[in-house]
Amino acid sequence: QLQLVESGGGLVQPGGSLRLSCAASGFTLDNYAIGWFRQAPGKEREGVSCISGSGITTKYADSVKGRFTISRDNAKNTVYLQMNSLKPEDTAVYYCAAYWNPYPAPCTRIGDKGRYAYWGQGTQVTVSS
Repeated sequence: QLQLVESGGGLVQPGGSLRLSCAASGFTLDNYAIGWFRQAPGKEREGVSCISGSGITTKYADSVKGRFTISRDNAKNTVYLQMNSLKPEDTAVYYCAAYWNPYPAPCTRIGDKGRYAYWGQGTQVTVSS
């Protein structure tokens, strides 16, 4: 069974950092693009970042550029989202998702939810003092 599992969420003060992980089971993440999305209460799910299957291309939403970094470690079958300088408006449930995306294609545009075939269950991130 193909599964994605997010971890690393929690409560952090404004200006703090968290690193989210997206681990795959039942398949290897090689050649899969991974996207991170988030959904705050009462809001639509929005795209945050993506990394192509080859790892060559990364993209970020304007709201997180310069603060978040996406990376992948295929040996560990895991993708990470390093989040620095966190703000209260970053509070949301964060989801990772995957779709088949072999070299050399870039990952799709930020927020293209319909492109992704597999989704995790989410991890809560709360930024508050």
